[in-house]
Amino acid sequence: MKKMNTMLALTLALGTAFSVNAVFENGNIAKAESSAEVTQEMNATQKKQKMTFVLIHGAWADASYWKETAKSLRKAGHTVHTPEYAGHGANFDAKVTHEEITKSVVDYIKKNNLHDVVLVGHSFGGTIIAKVTEQVPNDIKRLVFLDAFIPKDGESMMDQVPEHAQKIFESLRDASGDNTITLPFPVFRETFANKATLEQAKEIYAVAPKEPAGPMFEKLDLKKFYSLENIPKSYVYQTEDTALPPAPFAWHPAQSSHLGLYRLIVTEGDHMSTVHNKPDLIAEKLIEAGRD
Repeated sequence: MKKMNTMLALTLALGTAFSVNAVFENGNIAKAESSAEVTQEMNATQKKQKMTFVLIHGAWADASYWKETAKSLRKAGHTVHTPEYAGHGANFDAKVTHEEITKSVVDYIKKNNLHDVVLVGHSFGGTIIAKVTEQVPNDIKRLVFLDAFIPKDGESMMDQVPEHAQKIFESLRDASGDNTITLPFPVFRETFANKATLEQAKEIYAVAPKEPAGPMFEKLDLKKFYSLENIPKSYVYQTEDTALPPAPFAWHPAQSSHLGLYRLIVTEGDHMSTVHNKPDLIAEKLIEAGRD
């Protein structure tokens, strides 16, 4: 009964416009004669513009999270990188730090001589791309946050969730014995993969059932990130993503509003399964988010 109460509490704790909300050009909101003309112009521009995407996954996942979406982006003519970061995937390390994770992505960008990067972060990946950008700002063309955490300066990812959810995560961490957090499957299924079939939810869950807890609780110095106002930013919000509860903790506007000036892209989708089930849709929205 105690275990079930914990799962129920976590489920409740974690348990939403325009396709482009506002685009600012030279300080003014761009106005089009009709939505049809806007769509036609955007499609034409997107087909011509080829981008270099670096896709950073979130917690309870590995780089295979992007497999289908990366294929869709490449099919559209874009260059796509899906690096695995420190402490995850085949090199799982429960003791990995946020600094080590950040360094591994920075090293990947430098090693591959990447420039004009559209750097995409999903969920916990939002904290990673913020810190990566501090180190290689001249290589970043635009930041795209896909239902991602964007802590304020001095905060952690865990500071972005309700206090009672924090306590549950702390309890799961302390009970693990190795400083990791494993989400009970019923919680994962209902809040992370709510649009998936039961079978698919189990497949996604099996990829990375536990996550190093340390980086999620680390307080991050983000002063430099918030000073980089010249780097354009976008936020992609999936309306059926219930991994965060409704306001005041919802992905949008709770997390997105931390960016100040940003482009908002809204689409259907849940937290973990839509990238697999509708990769063309997610690719389309990432292209909208990343375009000039």
